[in-house]
Amino acid sequence: MSWIPEFELGIWNAWIFIILAILPNILGRFIFKGKNISVKPGISVPRKYKKIINISMVAIVVGVIYSIFLPLHLNTLWFYIGLIIFLFGFGLQLTVLHTLLNAKPDRPWTNEPYRYSRHPIYLGIYLMIFSITIMSLSWLFLLLVIILAIPLILNALAEERYCLEKYGKEYQDYMERTPRWLGLPKSKK
Repeated sequence: MSWIPEFELGIWNAWIFIILAILPNILGRFIFKGKNISVKPGISVPRKYKKIINISMVAIVVGVIYSIFLPLHLNTLWFYIGLIIFLFGFGLQLTVLHTLLNAKPDRPWTNEPYRYSRHPIYLGIYLMIFSITIMSLSWLFLLLVIILAIPLILNALAEERYCLEKYGKEYQDYMERTPRWLGLPKSKK
């Protein structure tokens, strides 16, 4: 990792993995078009956080643009570690898509990846984007990835509030046994 950010236009830059990270979202939009499964009306981040979200969105756009010029450190141990993390996040995203195909909108999603994380979509996105930091060894991209965590955390909290209102005790029980980000579920008592 160098103190001076790397800028090099090339085919084997981080943008390749940015496109792959966005792919499950695009795929999901086609799969669920007209099914109203991914739309959760009533979920919004409190107004006091809107400015933070806007700053984070600017950082995300800067990160996407920077990825065009950010070379990957191919054939290094860091690249392969990052690639493994990326593939795990990508696989998690595809598993979530498969789970949502069979989901019932009137019940909270608690099976498959939702057994190990209340927010596997956000976890998968974050793992994929964080892995690009490892593959490129860029402190500037790491800073942008840390800023990306802010809207993911705020959206996760807003979704939990929404689900508590909509599903009540059933979702409260789910929250008590399932970690927010990743872990083994607690046994039912």
